[in-house]
Amino acid sequence: MTTNCAFLAAMVTLMLTGWVLGQIDFLAPYKHFLIHQYLWYVVSAIGLVFLNLFALFQLTARRLFLKDTGRKLAHVGKQLQTVDTIDRELAERLATEHEGASPRVP
Repeated sequence: MTTNCAFLAAMVTLMLTGWVLGQIDFLAPYKHFLIHQYLWYVVSAIGLVFLNLFALFQLTARRLFLKDTGRKLAHVGKQLQTVDTIDRELAERLATEHEGASPRVP
């Protein structure tokens, strides 16, 4: 999930940077001065935009995809602590399904 959010943030940052560069083409005659004088400010601003977008996408992904995870894990934890555990039920189910299945011919 983190890599997907980082990739999405990088793509949006790249698109925004391209759009802004297209809008400020009137500054092209001054590019040497601007790069020499303000390069670190511009790079820092782009980095902050990337970090903010990454945080936004990460928060959104966690809210959408990890909803009720704690409640679900607590339910599984309670089931594992009982005498009749999930492992026994799963083993019995697999055994009955395996007995009823016909053998496969390769």
